[in-house]
Amino acid sequence: MYQPIQIGRASVLFLKSRHDTDGAMDLFEMTLQPRCEQRVPHFHRDYDETVLGIDGTVHWCVNGKAEQLQPGQQLLIPRGTPHSYSNPYPSTARMLCIYTPGLVGPEYFRELAQVFAAGGPPDIAAVASVMSRYGMIPAATRRPAVARATMQHHSLAELALPGHQ
Repeated sequence: MYQPIQIGRASVLFLKSRHDTDGAMDLFEMTLQPRCEQRVPHFHRDYDETVLGIDGTVHWCVNGKAEQLQPGQQLLIPRGTPHSYSNPYPSTARMLCIYTPGLVGPEYFRELAQVFAAGGPPDIAAVASVMSRYGMIPAATRRPAVARATMQHHSLAELALPGHQ
């Protein structure tokens, strides 16, 4: 059983990791407190991200386009697509995140949490170092030509996750 990982005003709880799925995926729930921002626009070099809205609304910027992820909606972010997210709203937001293949595991978030726990403003060089070890590249480094991310409207019940049917 995984324990929540607190990173500033965000919390990550792994449900399945690359260790549990033979590298097929990382599956985790992310909770964003009100007025929480993900500070580093980035892209994933080697894996795709699928995000499902659970509660609240999360503002995403994907490949330069604003998207509002609400409960029951799905956002697909192909590898190489620059993106960032925030919860600028007055209520907590939750989303389910899936990385395929699973290359990150909880280790990435634990290392990032240590950087943020150091107190004061985060050390940008330390954040970039952690990100690069796990294939997350700050978007300012390069803006690749990629397929457009897509927002789809599905109920969560329609989405069959492995082992949850």
